[in-house]
Order: sequence, then C-alpha cells, then structure tokens
Amino acid sequence: MDVFDELLRGVRGRGAVFGRSVLCAPWSLRFTDGAYLTLCLPLRGAGWIVPEGGEPLRVEVGEVAIVRGPAPFVFTDDPADGTGAGRGGDVREVRWGQVRDTAAPPDRGPELDCPTVLLAATYDVRAQVPQRLLRALPPALVVPDEEDCAPLRDYLEAQLGGGRPGDQIVLDRLLDWMLVCTLRDWFDRPEADPPGWYGALGDEVAGPALAAMHADPAHPWTTAELASRAGVSRTTLAKRFTELVGDGPVAYLTEWRMTLAADLLTRPELTVAAVARRVGYADAFGFSAAFKRLRGESPSAFRREASALGPVEAAAPVPGTAPAG
Repeated sequence: MDVFDELLRGVRGRGAVFGRSVLCAPWSLRFTDGAYLTLCLPLRGAGWIVPEGGEPLRVEVGEVAIVRGPAPFVFTDDPADGTGAGRGGDVREVRWGQVRDTAAPPDRGPELDCPTVLLAATYDVRAQVPQRLLRALPPALVVPDEEDCAPLRDYLEAQLGGGRPGDQIVLDRLLDWMLVCTLRDWFDRPEADPPGWYGALGDEVAGPALAAMHADPAHPWTTAELASRAGVSRTTLAKRFTELVGDGPVAYLTEWRMTLAADLLTRPELTVAAVARRVGYADAFGFSAAFKRLRGESPSAFRREASALGPVEAAAPVPGTAPAG
C-alpha cells in the first residue's frame, strides 16, 4: 500500500459541505466551526483567506485553499482589516450547514451581479494516522490547479442545487478527491515543509525500510532485517534513517505502532489485548507500557477520553494482520 494513501485513507467528508455561497461586495464570512481542516474552492470570482493571527492569502478560480483549524478564519473580499466590515459590510458567522445554496440578497440584484461563488467543506480529523501528515501543514495554504479542473468545478456547482437522491454522498466524495489531490500537490511544492519521514520515503536506503514497516507493522522487525530490504549494512541503514527521519528504525516503528493503536483503541469491539496483537505485541502488558511511555497515558485512559469525544471514523485495517475477532 502506498504510504500517502494509507495516511489519508480515513480522511472522509460526511455531510461536510457548507454549500454554495453567492457573495456580493462588501462581504466577509467568518468560519467558526473549529474544524480540523476546511477546504475552500472558489467556483467563480476570488477572495482572501485570513487565518487568525496570520497573513492574508488570495485564492482565485483555479486554486484551492486549505485552512487548518481549530482557530476561526475569515474569507473576505478585502483583507484590509481581516473582516471587510470596515467598509460597511457585515461579518457573517458560518457554521456547518448554514451556507447552502445561498441566493443573492434581494437588494443586490441578480446572481450575476455578485461575482464570487464559494464552495467550502470541513473535515473533522480526529484519527491519529492522518494527523501524522496533516500536522505538518501551515495554518493556511493555496495550491493552483495545475490540471484543468474546470469541468469538475462546474459539476460540483450543478450538484449543489440538483436535489437528486445521493447528492450529499456524491459531493462528499468529490470533495474528498479534491482535498487529497490538493494535499499531494502541496507536499510536492518547494515551500512545503513535510516531516522528515515523508521525504525519506523516496530515499534508496531509508525508503525500503519505511515501506516494509508500513506494509506489516506487526512483524518483529529488526534493524538487520530492515537493512537487508535496502541491500545495505545495518550501520548504513541506522545512520541514513536517523539522518532523514530523526529517529532510528526501531524507534520509528514503535511510534508508528502506537499511532495505529490509538486509532484502533477508538473501536469498542477491540479489547486492549486485541489491539496489542494487531500492532505486534504478544501481550497487553508490554503494549500498555510502550503506549504509556510514548503517549503519556495508558491505553484504557486514552480509550475513555476518545469515547467521551464521540465516534471517530473507523480506522483503516492495519496492513499485514487479519481482522481481529
């Protein structure tokens, strides 16, 4: 399995679409959902993303913006004061479901007189696996469309007002696709600052070891066995891996196992012992000790806190293991 695919497999929109907002200047939308990620896609016109405490970023048709939460942010036609209200406009508070197929105000004329149309979606990403990658994102980013996605934008806008059965799931999946493509393009850009392990995936020494650990995290990997995958000595692998990733192979494997375990612990049908086996521990005691050392709390305490926050998107199956009963 491709590691990028694995990390973002659980990032799914579920009824997350704000919908189409037709905006007539002066206008400002203040997003206050506290979402982990918000995707902003101008279907027509342009605007400015103003993160809380950050610099404004302009986003136009043909570009996609992603804002990392949970802090509020503003989408406005004039970033001078961060709200647009200084020119007589109102700041409109936006929460999930409150901006959907919004028509132009009666006193502003037809929709064509309001040149900006925004589509936005939020993502509540509480799973630990995708957060390993998403934590490396800046507060806000804008990525130009290097492919011609105009037909997709037109299709998205048409779907918003269609009223056909299944419209919401179609929109969610299309926006998931847009989000993942935007993230992939961002991490390929020179201004991106991905974590060390992300860059190491393409390294001829560290890459094969990383791929092996991600393909079968429950396997009792040793540095020598991982070195054989790369065709180098144990010393060469340990040195190169640590230079690129920041930790040695065994330390990285332990941290990756605990990340997988954190998501598995949100599944009430799995006991702590079952989670331990799925991430490569023969008994719950050794697993619990490792989890507490890295996470600062026991697996049971983590499970209770996660349960109190509500359901989380089901974790993807751990590669290399059979489903636990």
